[in-house]
Amino acid sequence: MNTIRQRKGIKNTEVSEDYAAQEENVKLEHKLPSGGSSRRLWETLSFTLGGTIALCVGVLTSVYLATLHENDLWFSNIKEVEREISFRTECGLYYSYYKQMLQAPSLMQGLRGLMYDNKTESMRTINLLQRMNIYQEVLLSILYRVLPIQTYLEPVYFYIYTLFGLQAIYVTALYTTSWLLSGTWLSGLLAAFWYVTNRIDTTRVEFTVPLRENWALPFFAVQTAAVTYFLRPNLQPLSERLALLAIFVSTFLFSLTWQFNQFVVLLQALVLFTLDSLDLLPALKASWLYSIQIAGLLLVCALQFLNSMILGSLLISFNLSVLTARRLQKNLKTGNFLNRLGKLLLHLFVVLCLTLFLNNIIKKTLNLKSDEHIFKFLKAKFGFGATRDFDANLYLCEEAFGLLPLNTFERLSDTLLFSAYLFVLCVTGTAALVGALHNLSDSTHRQPTGSVGKGAVSLRPATAYNFMHSILFGLLALSTMRMKYLWTSHMCVFASFGLCSPETWELLLKAIRLYNPKRMCVMRYSVPILTLLYVSYKFWPEVMAELSELREFHDPDTVELMNWINSNTPRTAVFAGSMQLLAGVKLCTGRTLTNHPHFEDSSLRERTKAVYQIYAKRPAEHVHGLLRSFGTDYVILEDSICYERRHRPGCRLRDLLDLANGHTMDGPVQNDPDLKPADHPRFCEEIKRDLPPYTVFFTRVFQNKTFHVYKLSRNK
Repeated sequence: MNTIRQRKGIKNTEVSEDYAAQEENVKLEHKLPSGGSSRRLWETLSFTLGGTIALCVGVLTSVYLATLHENDLWFSNIKEVEREISFRTECGLYYSYYKQMLQAPSLMQGLRGLMYDNKTESMRTINLLQRMNIYQEVLLSILYRVLPIQTYLEPVYFYIYTLFGLQAIYVTALYTTSWLLSGTWLSGLLAAFWYVTNRIDTTRVEFTVPLRENWALPFFAVQTAAVTYFLRPNLQPLSERLALLAIFVSTFLFSLTWQFNQFVVLLQALVLFTLDSLDLLPALKASWLYSIQIAGLLLVCALQFLNSMILGSLLISFNLSVLTARRLQKNLKTGNFLNRLGKLLLHLFVVLCLTLFLNNIIKKTLNLKSDEHIFKFLKAKFGFGATRDFDANLYLCEEAFGLLPLNTFERLSDTLLFSAYLFVLCVTGTAALVGALHNLSDSTHRQPTGSVGKGAVSLRPATAYNFMHSILFGLLALSTMRMKYLWTSHMCVFASFGLCSPETWELLLKAIRLYNPKRMCVMRYSVPILTLLYVSYKFWPEVMAELSELREFHDPDTVELMNWINSNTPRTAVFAGSMQLLAGVKLCTGRTLTNHPHFEDSSLRERTKAVYQIYAKRPAEHVHGLLRSFGTDYVILEDSICYERRHRPGCRLRDLLDLANGHTMDGPVQNDPDLKPADHPRFCEEIKRDLPPYTVFFTRVFQNKTFHVYKLSRNK
């Protein structure tokens, strides 16, 4: 198992923004240095200072995360095989293709090897560029070959430094979004501080470097910033076109680098749909954003050789349905409250029916099954019937796909982030609700390009978008812990914006009848500054202590296994075992695999379930036949899986296999009445006794405290 041990022997300024509906703010602005040239100079200095701080904060965050990675593993000192083992599970699989491209005699041969790969899945040739999101590995390998850096920068460092460099873009984008929303770069600085001090809940890049989300989320943050800018009122045509270009490019790059792109962008489309239906967004801008989402995903589909999972995605069906329904219901936003409410419900029904119809037609036409495991998982997760489906239960039993733990909120509250977030959410939510009800009640006085609502309650489209974005991604995070990083990073943006926004304090002070421009200005700057001081005072010692803590990567059993495979097996040998371990086998040894962690293929899921019978109650002959059907030469058994205690009873891998096979589970666990005792003992336990039924088919060739490797006989 991978472990970490202690090393031995090493002990404001404001951005100009149009608040046209707020007369008091105009009065405050007049108190800035008088004269047109002086005012422009002030704005230029403010923008320059804020931009410089944004870049510095981004770079410092990148260096901070890279230092944590080095300190945690002693990455610069460990052997190459240990570096590769540190890329755990699917991370190792993705990095192996970067390594494969660099080892190829030429770029064209490397690309051909990826397009006609027969080592990732034995007895099968697959197009990896179609199946997986690995264009980033291809691009980096090309850059490493072309750039004159080989003499002083190792390939692995070029790879991880690129990832940590993207974190600088990520934090800068979060900073910019908060700045755009609030009008002051002070909120951007607070967002960046919160992102760093809540690192445990905002990122995991320092210990899962090649993970797809670490590539994708920086581009998603850039896209959110571009959408926020695009939704500002009264943009010049050139600015609007540049914003649309930035949205398209960032959407495309986000979708190209993560296999879960369609589900994340679908949530974003639901945000647009909700706000557009309630008239909180300009309809024309919403249409542009729907179209860009479709175009970005279709371009990715083309680059991935018409990837069927993208073609059958709910996002494409939903966006096409929304645009079609809008054509059919041209007078959707006219009439009194009840009239509009009825039209809105009808519109929702039409969009839902069209989406399901289109998606069903596409999937049946193309015979798509790539994402059926996700819908089985969602169905079981939200209580629509228990399931014995092995694939769905694999997700249900993983902590990462469970509910968000309550201690997450305790950690977020320690930095005041969650408290500030709830405060801003309540204030903004009140404004959004009042504005939506006003729009539904009075269709003749809408403000399609500026703030929505009237009187003391107003909400700009960009604010409404980020509010709804935060709500939907918050629900996603609450239901699925792995997706919390989409929410917590935006939580930093939204909370910091609210504390620095004149809209928030104006609404609150007017509600308690204490409003005046000076008091609003004092609150707008004093609260975030005090929060920054508190966060700095409390967490600076912790950050310094974290940076001074030096550890070392230590996994001798896995290193021994990889060295044995390299020295004692032919390069054409085929290995079977757990998905997580086999990813490391491919990276460290280049051997052929029977299965791997990239689970978005129905035939691979069936193959994985068959291989995992090594941990089920099956006879030796049956297991041997299954493994040989995939061309297996060696099988690796792991004690950590065979005698697993990490998961609760009923969620251990052996329990999931017993359940899927109709066998009663071991130990203190509730068995359904229709489950029957198995006719054979558990394979992974019984094979270690070296009894004749097993030695006929399997010969032990390697073992240590963690792993047991058996060579399969050629007997049928």
